Amino acid sequence: MAYIPPLRRSARLVSSVSTGTTFDATVVDSAVAVALRKRKAGTDSEPSSVSRVLTSTLSDSKVSRGASNRPSTPPPRKRRGRPAVHEPPTCTEGEPIPTTPTRFRKPVCVESQPTLPATPKTPKTPKTPQPRHPAVNRLANPDSSNATLVSPETSRIVSALPLASLQTPAAQSKTTTENILDEACAHLIRVDPRIKPVIEAHYCKVFSPASLAEKVDPFESLASGIISQQVSGAAARAIKDRFVNLFQREDEQPFPHPSQVAVKSIEELRAAGLSQRKAEYLRGLAEKFVTGELSAQMLADAPYDTLVERLVAVRGLGLWSVEMFAMFALKRTDVFSVGDLGVQRGMAAFAGRDVARLKKAGSTATKKSSKWKYMTDKEMLAMAEPFRPYRSVFMWYMWRVESVDVSTMS
Repeated sequence: MAYIPPLRRSARLVSSVSTGTTFDATVVDSAVAVALRKRKAGTDSEPSSVSRVLTSTLSDSKVSRGASNRPSTPPPRKRRGRPAVHEPPTCTEGEPIPTTPTRFRKPVCVESQPTLPATPKTPKTPKTPQPRHPAVNRLANPDSSNATLVSPETSRIVSALPLASLQTPAAQSKTTTENILDEACAHLIRVDPRIKPVIEAHYCKVFSPASLAEKVDPFESLASGIISQQVSGAAARAIKDRFVNLFQREDEQPFPHPSQVAVKSIEELRAAGLSQRKAEYLRGLAEKFVTGELSAQMLADAPYDTLVERLVAVRGLGLWSVEMFAMFALKRTDVFSVGDLGVQRGMAAFAGRDVARLKKAGSTATKKSSKWKYMTDKEMLAMAEPFRPYRSVFMWYMWRVESVDVSTMS
């Protein structure tokens, strides 16, 4: 048997195959094993053949490795510094959140995050808005009060006697708060068509459906009339405000109760700017309501003559003040005042008289003669008689003929 010298791995063998080239240790071991198997089998007895097999195997491995690792394009150059942070991916409801260990921020799920309820906007009006005026179409009667009165002490709504029980033309024709002004204007035009342009130019708000739906405190209305006597409108409003502030009131109480005014001293009432006499008038009026001599129910039900008689008996209330209260507060449609200077002047102008000349003649009248007027009481009553039962509406339009301001009377 021929002697087989041992084959040693050495740096000299590797360098003889490819000088300056390094190979993986696994590749070298594989090449040596192949050469030893060939030599042991006897297919290659030359010692130099081991070197050839090793060289061939390593060359093939080099070529194969070089072909597979040779890049088609040069690799991108790495940037130094902090790695770029990518935007977080989004996912929809039900999709799994990616778990790849990259430098992503925490994924944000569009639908998975709880949505806060929108803050409800405060409505400008309540959910159940209250009407400006109660949508109530009540029966109206030209011969009685048509106002919605409230009790001064309890704020209870007081209504007049049922119209169905009255044997009046209004009860038969079913006159209501909605159509009473239309019926009144139609009646005035039928009596004298010359008044039609005045009616078309001016709307009588005093007897409108909205005005008839307003609540009226009769004590406040009468007290305000006393306060405004012989003073300007601005002064009357200022005194009334100071008078109201003298009392402790509830939130929904715009004016003091009669029982509160009756217990005040005259000195305390005068602190609001009232004169001695007006302070006495207001306390006396309050006492009438406290004792029951005057009440909202009585003012709503009493006939006109009885109403005037009871109110004129109160100190501080004259005939003109009672007439204005009956028209503007109680909404009686058949009130007529011969003592109002504005009504006199308007009726004189409506009758075709020279108002400027009458005024000049009146300025020369002396106190010794009879009190000067644009028209006599008899002439005024005769002229207004055909306009029954709507003389209050007729009187309002006579004010408008001469552009008389009646806002303070309301």
